[in-house]
Amino acid sequence: MPILRRESEIFPADLFSIPAGGPWTIVHVRSRQEKAVARLFKERKQPFYLPQIEKQVRRDGRTFKSFIPLFGGYLFIRLTDETRQTLWSTKAVVRMIQVDDQELLDGELRQIRALQEAGAILVAHPEIAAGDAVRIADGVFQGYMGTVVRELDATRLVVSITALNKSVIAEFPRESVVPARAARR
Repeated sequence: MPILRRESEIFPADLFSIPAGGPWTIVHVRSRQEKAVARLFKERKQPFYLPQIEKQVRRDGRTFKSFIPLFGGYLFIRLTDETRQTLWSTKAVVRMIQVDDQELLDGELRQIRALQEAGAILVAHPEIAAGDAVRIADGVFQGYMGTVVRELDATRLVVSITALNKSVIAEFPRESVVPARAARR
């Protein structure tokens, strides 16, 4: 059973095939409030898009599965007077971000939705690249610090951990590695 279950990602289901219902607006919400705001929009039958991805974490020999927003802290809506009223009826909203290039955002969101519908596995990439200092966030190496040597593919990184002036290379799933600057949170 997932820790965070998959919830509605889109309302209505044909959001991308209906005529424009107001300009796309990006809603920045408080930490971990994306699904709560999406539920509110669905209850009030107002259009939104909240792409989600599956995340698996191993702890104490058990695998936990969650469904988390692809873009943590953000929800995409079609802004109307009605949706604006709904947004400000909740304390979860931090701000609304106007989108200057409506066609570009619409095209990008359509592509993400098409990938989801085709069964593609989407991965939210933290801004991690070769040469970055990282900390291992979970698993038996939790807390270890290292440097990304190279990216093997979309989901795996090779991290160098220096000990005794010798480098040990280990391969880690991308989701278990966080930027070292996030280690002090």
